[in-house]
Amino acid sequence: MKKVLFLMLFVSVTILAQETVTDTTKHWTRKGVFTFLANQSSFSNWQAGGQNNFAGNIGINYDFNYKNGDWQWDNKWIVAYGLTKIKGADTQKTDDRIELNSLLGKKASGNWYYSAFLNFKTQMDTGLDPATQTTKISHFFSPAYFQFGPGMLWKKSDNLKVNIAPATSKLIVVHSHFTELAPSFGVEMGETTRYELGAALNGYYKFKLMENVSVENILNLYSNYLEEAENVDIDYQLNIVMKINKYLTSNFAFQTIYDDNAFRGFQTKQIIGLGVNYIF
Repeated sequence: MKKVLFLMLFVSVTILAQETVTDTTKHWTRKGVFTFLANQSSFSNWQAGGQNNFAGNIGINYDFNYKNGDWQWDNKWIVAYGLTKIKGADTQKTDDRIELNSLLGKKASGNWYYSAFLNFKTQMDTGLDPATQTTKISHFFSPAYFQFGPGMLWKKSDNLKVNIAPATSKLIVVHSHFTELAPSFGVEMGETTRYELGAALNGYYKFKLMENVSVENILNLYSNYLEEAENVDIDYQLNIVMKINKYLTSNFAFQTIYDDNAFRGFQTKQIIGLGVNYIF
């Protein structure tokens, strides 16, 4: 009988680099996290079937916050990019995101602040239609989303806050070649921008589920007053970090998006990683 040779390699590496810096005036605090995740599977004469594949993801999460008297200014950059390669198929993008969240608050009373916020989202690389894998449907800064407006912030701590902005402007920008023949991402045919006015609610909650297990929740809701206000845009992110020991962690990330301008249904994404930590 022919000898069956089997090789299966699963490598999941997360390199996390974290730095917290506070300047001499004690007003600025900066904290950065870099993540690398790689997965590989290999098969040889494996009768159950399977395709050799490799996937990799990188991510940067950088916070720079300011506090001085009654003023607070929280800023967060999120950058993520991922690729997967299956034997016999073209390399495909699995993650691509650039996002900035900026929130300025002036003390009002108790845990309440007068606030103003800015949210910016786009991607770095070309996106292809999942059905054809040849038709381009996005690229850098197309689409790009801007949200900004005044509101009220309820902030108990850096780990628990909710911002309510009832007069939020939203701007969607796309390149003209995506709207030559049809609307794209809500932008009308022949146009390059779409303006909306609505209400936004942004929430953040991070807590310890148990010793060495932290859970981070990020929720963004938006309703457009000018068109179908009942169709609320949803962007929810869940990040769970389970510290195994000084050097090892397990990470779970989940995101779901509902935006009927882009797709009439829920978009979902999840990433699981077991890896090695490096802190400096």
